[in-house]
Amino acid sequence: MTYSVKEIFLTLQGEGAQSGRRAVFMRFSGCNLWTGREEDRAKAICQFCDTDFVGTDGEGGGKFASADALADAVARIWGDDGWGERYVVITGGEPMLQLDEALVAALHDRDFEIGVESNGTLPATPGIDWLCISPKAGSEVVQRSGNELKLVWPQEGSDWREMEGWAFEHFLIQPKDSEARDENLKAAIRFVMDNPRWRLSLQAHKTLGLP
Repeated sequence: MTYSVKEIFLTLQGEGAQSGRRAVFMRFSGCNLWTGREEDRAKAICQFCDTDFVGTDGEGGGKFASADALADAVARIWGDDGWGERYVVITGGEPMLQLDEALVAALHDRDFEIGVESNGTLPATPGIDWLCISPKAGSEVVQRSGNELKLVWPQEGSDWREMEGWAFEHFLIQPKDSEARDENLKAAIRFVMDNPRWRLSLQAHKTLGLP
């Protein structure tokens, strides 16, 4: 299989329960809820995405002809620091369109713990160590278990009460990054104050000026 990757870079995980952790981010190209092109945003299922996942022209991006080649690229970006707890976050777009068991095995062979963020519309690839599902209103979520569920808020049409019955360890509310971000933050805080099973997740990497 040839993998299409938008970018690979070293940063800190800025969101969710793993926030603050050193990580290699590997972003696949492509998504099944939006083409990534502005002219298609209004008719997309997910209309608020703030990520460029089109093409393979980002930092460290490209076409990788095998799982080993891609895993080697991830390992090079992590660096040869001589200590453990290697962590890679695989995202997109929608990573389950490309992530397969061969790549999971290749990354594990290089001592990486694997975190994935998915929209949940496709079943999770076996072997993932930390799975974050971020549901999008209007889509059919089939992956209803994992480590954390991260709901961007406000998101009209999201049945968050039903989501509370899904099998996740952590339930997170994250303010939508838009022109109304201040109001979205206030709405997210109100939500968590009214529903204490949920926790607030902030995009700390943006505050820190990290990619």
